Amino acid sequence: MTDDDSPDWEFSRRDVAILTEVADNPQLSSRDLTEVLAEEYDIDVSHVTVSESIRRMREEGVFREAIIPNEEYYIFALFEFKFDPEHFADNWREAMVDVRDDQNTLFFFLADGEYQWKTVMMFRNREEVSRWIHEFYKEHGALVDNLRNAAVHNVLKFGTDPRIFEALLPEEEPEADE
Repeated sequence: MTDDDSPDWEFSRRDVAILTEVADNPQLSSRDLTEVLAEEYDIDVSHVTVSESIRRMREEGVFREAIIPNEEYYIFALFEFKFDPEHFADNWREAMVDVRDDQNTLFFFLADGEYQWKTVMMFRNREEVSRWIHEFYKEHGALVDNLRNAAVHNVLKFGTDPRIFEALLPEEEPEADE
């Protein structure tokens, strides 16, 4: 997402409550969410309004939706790419697009430090991991000085903690003494 794509959204207490509850239970219907908002947040709103709020936030890009398979079906691997500076200028774009668009890529990001690209990828087995690395080196070997990979096991947390959305609300100003 570039700065031009950044959502322009001012969060209301209701928006944050909706995001919090949907992060906690993505399968919650708008009718059930309306009940939770009334009971937990003292927010009285119709399920149509809740549904519309979710739709508008989704369209504005306030949150992204992704289907993430259960970790029991795939091996997750972290890849870190170190580059040969001599070949970087001529080869980086094609390699970046290939990694980004690869069916195995779950999460791809740039990072500071010696290993600048990192990606979390999903594979059915270890042989697929090895085959992917082999094919990547065949296609983009001039660019890559080293490709580190690590198997990700025992995923202990996989999801957004609903409490994170509290930071989106503007801080309340302290009441002035009279």
